[in-house]
Amino acid sequence: MSAKGTNGSAKGTVSSEAAPDRPELIRNVVLVGHSGAGKTMLLEAVLASTGAITRMGSIADGTTVGDSDPSAVHQQRSVTLSVAPVVVGDIKVNLLDTPGYADFVGELRAGLRAADGALFVVSAVDGVDATTSALWAECERVGMPRAVVISRLDHPRADYDGVLSECRAAFGESVLPLYLPLRSDGAATKLLGLLSGTVSDYSGDEMQPSFRPAEQSELADWESARGELIEGIIAESEDETLMDRYLGGEEISLDTLIGDLETAVTRGSFFPVIPTSATNGLGTAELLEVLTRGFPSPVEHDVPEVSELNGNPVEGLTCDPNGPLVGEVVRTTVDPFLGRVCLVRLFSGTLREDTPVHVAGHGLEERGHPDHDSDERLGRLYSPFGSNLRPVQYAVAGDLCAIARVSAETGDTVSSREQPLLVAAWDMPEPLMPVAVEAASHGDEDALAKNLGRVAAGDPTLRVERNPETHQLVLWCMGEAHAEVVLDRLREQGVKLQTVDVVTPLRETFAEGAAGHGRYVKQSGGHGQYAICDIEVEPLERGGGFQFVDKIVGGVIPGPFIVSVEKGVRSQMEKGVAKGFPVVDIRVTLIGGKTHSVDSSDAAFQAAGALALREAAAAAKIQLLEPVSSVTISVPDDYVGAVMSDLSSRRGRLTGTTSSGGEVTEISAEVPDVELLRYAVELRALTAGTGRFRREYLRHDPVAGG
Repeated sequence: MSAKGTNGSAKGTVSSEAAPDRPELIRNVVLVGHSGAGKTMLLEAVLASTGAITRMGSIADGTTVGDSDPSAVHQQRSVTLSVAPVVVGDIKVNLLDTPGYADFVGELRAGLRAADGALFVVSAVDGVDATTSALWAECERVGMPRAVVISRLDHPRADYDGVLSECRAAFGESVLPLYLPLRSDGAATKLLGLLSGTVSDYSGDEMQPSFRPAEQSELADWESARGELIEGIIAESEDETLMDRYLGGEEISLDTLIGDLETAVTRGSFFPVIPTSATNGLGTAELLEVLTRGFPSPVEHDVPEVSELNGNPVEGLTCDPNGPLVGEVVRTTVDPFLGRVCLVRLFSGTLREDTPVHVAGHGLEERGHPDHDSDERLGRLYSPFGSNLRPVQYAVAGDLCAIARVSAETGDTVSSREQPLLVAAWDMPEPLMPVAVEAASHGDEDALAKNLGRVAAGDPTLRVERNPETHQLVLWCMGEAHAEVVLDRLREQGVKLQTVDVVTPLRETFAEGAAGHGRYVKQSGGHGQYAICDIEVEPLERGGGFQFVDKIVGGVIPGPFIVSVEKGVRSQMEKGVAKGFPVVDIRVTLIGGKTHSVDSSDAAFQAAGALALREAAAAAKIQLLEPVSSVTISVPDDYVGAVMSDLSSRRGRLTGTTSSGGEVTEISAEVPDVELLRYAVELRALTAGTGRFRREYLRHDPVAGG
């Protein structure tokens, strides 16, 4: 940051396209914040102010660079990760806009994976929400450099001072403003730089500031805010004598302060605040200077864990254009002309067009993405700009590029054929809201299967399951908005489908003992069918499974036909005896029967065994069993009471609570699965978006009154 730029920089040399030849000239910055904070319009303002676009788009009209996806236009909010690069001077800044809604946290995590620094966008109207605070803590754990943008200062209810206080309370005392917004006629059109007292004026029509020294009337709050900023910078300085010199009255040079500020921002220990307004471009020049001068280049960010395909770790990889080729697919889309298009973050090496590569995807089999490896030859490379693709000849380590017509999925690794490698998968949230779908007609089933595979390839937060018990096709989603996007994408590709109620896989058991007589006798010319068997059925403890006991005396049923009876009983158990659900936890004892020397057969005794079980069921009380899951819920302490009360209304049984520190409590409970169908949505509403839960099948329990 220059002395002038720290307090309002002049417009840099800006180009809409770039092909940096070394990673030191790249900045990868992800925009994060809650839905409605203003990330997408801030991106539009930055692009317009730098000349990357001729005018700002509109969210309502679906004309923004970041929200070109049809689902984003329909929902009026970002639903996918998008990339828009700008070039300031000789530095390319890849700006990654992410969704703020909780359903699309997978896209957010992809953005964090691709970035080297995070820009937290906080609305001056709405302030800091709990989700943003949790994300800040997540970035803090990995030491990611961060800055804070207080946006929407043009709004009538904007409260810059109040939201700044919120940010410092939520994010820590190292969050300090570099500028103060100045208002004229009620509108924020100027920024006062705290280090040198320069005013940048955005009241013109071209979203470009003019600069002048501050007037005396504009310096009312300058001294106290400047002093706090200088002390915050000095506290992060590696020069231990600086604070004593400052407190002793020495005037610390501006160059020293700026140098220490840049170092502290890069290492992630100081977090500058920039006030902005997308309507007039307020703060865009200052923001770009913070990103280019204060944020780290990819060479200052560790490469993720990398291994060979056999699992042996690969040590010593750095962001080196001459190193082994290692890239990761962070987003996958389907273009009607290019087919599958993959956004790749390059961690090492240089990728060139018409290059043979190895594509590997491991570790997501439980999400419906089996391990896969393939050798491919790339065609053209592209630099993504929203939904547009601009051809480039190469991309170096640290950069983002797009590749087309490859069989890669989100999370896959792109490496060289000679040295195939695998990047460790990033953490993905578990989708916990089931949506059952079926093709509108038999003829649509193939189209559904084909296009569902395409959608799932680009969305690791979507899990596709064919339930073996209910035979339903179930899409496990992050929430209602995520499910709507998935269904919209399928329908856009011509798939005719409908949603149906999710069937909970119940089971049946005998609540009491009973006897059954199976008689299967038929004569229709030639060999007939003859089989008679008598059984007794007893219930077992939950989880007891199935036991078959042979108590035939005197060989009244030969051994091979005893096996046939057991087969028939098992077959009927799978079909059910009351409501059509599988029968479990019973002991069947074969106590007698009759055979015919000519007409008895395996098929006849299988039929007799099934009939005997059905007759026993008719004489006994059949108990329905429902699946119960072990649920662990993490919530801030303020919501513990509400969550426990809600669990009680869901027939949940509390098994324990544990304080995990940081004012967060883990609640353990056992809850029937039918009560969890929409719990992902309802817990979010109950806890203002802060609650998280995980579940694991535990057992089947009797249905109350069943």
